[in-house]
Amino acid sequence: MPIIEVTMIEGRSIEAKVDMVEKVTDAIVASLGAPREAVRIIIREVPAWHFAAAGVLKGKPPST
Repeated sequence: MPIIEVTMIEGRSIEAKVDMVEKVTDAIVASLGAPREAVRIIIREVPAWHFAAAGVLKGKPPST
């Protein structure tokens, strides 16, 4: 049973997540030959200020 974990910055629409899940599932089925029913995907969303690339945070926390 393939288990795929996707970590991304929060804020994407449910429609975008549905599209991503369908396409990732299709890719796993095509590349590994896994049964579609066996594919599991976990989406982890993090605030932008908990995500950095090239040493730069992708966002700032809301002011308190």
